[in-house]
Amino acid sequence: MATTLPRALPHLDERQTAMLAEMGIAPWWAPRALLPQPRVATAAAERAPEPPALPRPPAATPATPPAVPPTSPSKPTVAPPPVASAAPVHPHDAAAALDIDALDWDALHAAIHACQRCALAGCRRRAVPGVGDRRPDWLIVGEAPGEEEDRQGEPFVGRAGQLLDRMLAAMGLRRGQGVYIANVIKCRPPRNRNPEPDEIARCTPYLLRQIALLQPRLVLAMGRFAAQTLLAEGGCDSPDTLLRTPLGRLRGRVYTARLAGLALPVVVTYHPAYLLRNPADKAKTWADLCLALDTAEALHRAAPGAAAGIGV
Repeated sequence: MATTLPRALPHLDERQTAMLAEMGIAPWWAPRALLPQPRVATAAAERAPEPPALPRPPAATPATPPAVPPTSPSKPTVAPPPVASAAPVHPHDAAAALDIDALDWDALHAAIHACQRCALAGCRRRAVPGVGDRRPDWLIVGEAPGEEEDRQGEPFVGRAGQLLDRMLAAMGLRRGQGVYIANVIKCRPPRNRNPEPDEIARCTPYLLRQIALLQPRLVLAMGRFAAQTLLAEGGCDSPDTLLRTPLGRLRGRVYTARLAGLALPVVVTYHPAYLLRNPADKAKTWADLCLALDTAEALHRAAPGAAAGIGV
């Protein structure tokens, strides 16, 4: 069963992909744009004549039917089972047909844990939907689960999670109190490799549904995959431009993203795992967090009742 998905980027053919590879540029991310295209029948195929009908055999001369021996009551005649006429549905297609936008929290978590939308389902230990306050002011969005997250089923654990907790504490926030934490990708890529465009495209609807249910006041995007996905889905810039823009040039400003029907401020910063490898950029990250805090304070002044839980 083919599934039609919206496209946000032009499809890269083999020649364009090879040119990018020669220049040392890997198409490491795209929103729901690089999914395999559904097969479309060509006009020539539509005009192809139908095969000629086979001639009917001549009618047989009626004959006296042979005598049929009576059926023994101890051996009743059993009709053969019906032959299935439809081909089996591929699990990826069946999962893609799920109406994610209609799921509540329990159904959404169940769908993520049972998801078969991409190949990552076959190598995960546990899916990682997200954790935290379901009526948050702050939504923290990372990239993909790592080894510890895959083992525990919770985002941002291990050393990167400890650093995130210290960052939140410096802003006067705590995990689970006015804060929800999630990833763009809900299953760990093998050996912590970068997620593929198809994997991001198939997983993004889960994140968008989480945003619709959470109704956060502010989004903090940590890492290039989180930033590129949220800004592209939110219409902040063209996907082509975002693919060419390094993360360092995306930070330092507040974006207004249209996500799940909401106009949300988005601040971009580095991922804690990156900061563990590049501690010199912690100062830039602190500047990003201060920008997020200033934005939260402005929201609080604009609507103090609605933003009472924002840490400032």
